[in-house]
Amino acid sequence: MKIVRTRHIPFGHFSAINLLGVLFVHPGVYLSQELINHERIHTRQMLELAVLPFYVLYVVEWLVRLPMRGNAYRNISFEREAYSHQHQPDYLKHRRHYAWRHYLKNR
Repeated sequence: MKIVRTRHIPFGHFSAINLLGVLFVHPGVYLSQELINHERIHTRQMLELAVLPFYVLYVVEWLVRLPMRGNAYRNISFEREAYSHQHQPDYLKHRRHYAWRHYLKNR
């Protein structure tokens, strides 16, 4: 995963965003191993879904979860998998394909 530091991407209050397997980070943001691992999990999710379907499913799931209780972003299955395993440096070595599907169920 390539890392690019820029003031222009991401927008808003986000400090980093993974676009097409490239991590865009604001200058001065500390890149912890957990953050890098979180974004590597997203890159794997993108690759197994051939990239474009990942983004479509991500947005659709966010829209579905908006009216539900809780934080729609944090409840997206892709995010739930990444947050659940970002502290496990070897997670991608033993991760099953499409592991994010396990997190589709409501919390």
